[in-house]
Amino acid sequence: MSTISDKLGELRRQIPSGVALVAVSKFHPVERLMEAYDAGQRLFAENRPQELAAKVPQMPSDVQWHFIGHLQTNKLKLVLPYVSLVQSVDSLHLLEAINRWAFENGRVVDVLLELHLGAEETKQGFSEEEILEILRGEGIGSEPGNLRIRGLMGMATNTDDMAVVEKDFERIETLYRRIKASGMDGFDILSIGMSGDWPLAVRHGATMVRIGTDIFGPREY
Repeated sequence: MSTISDKLGELRRQIPSGVALVAVSKFHPVERLMEAYDAGQRLFAENRPQELAAKVPQMPSDVQWHFIGHLQTNKLKLVLPYVSLVQSVDSLHLLEAINRWAFENGRVVDVLLELHLGAEETKQGFSEEEILEILRGEGIGSEPGNLRIRGLMGMATNTDDMAVVEKDFERIETLYRRIKASGMDGFDILSIGMSGDWPLAVRHGATMVRIGTDIFGPREY
């Protein structure tokens, strides 16, 4: 049976240089996170505010944390003090709230805008036009001076049909490249791909992949 160290080593051999590996540690105990840490992993992601806030003090200080779940505005204080990137900004209301929190706390917060991908109506996120409007500065109640919009994040349709997944990735890659071509400063992250579809995501320009099961095994609830 492969250890977490073995799995990380195999992934690092396969993932191209320049593509960041984010270890999705949600629902897994700190002991398993420390196995990944001891194998050299420093970038972790959580999707529940309370779980993130509980794990941070139990892990070494050089761990870099991302938040990848749906974030409610009343939970910002459980997330923003600890993370280097919020990957899942899925509404203008949340974007404005993060900007206010950052201003009030003297911080600049890096975020990704989540494009609504996939067939599921339950998925969160913006349309392409909404993202372009935000990047033009339209619709934001105050100047987003305490935000850095670093790129896009998306979750493909939950299906075994890789042709459907590829269409989702093509769609977000097209938008990402369009924005990049406009010369937007600091816009350099495309976070797509998870366990099961990350190689396809890499072929469509991913600069960051979010992998949980292929590192830690099945979730522990």
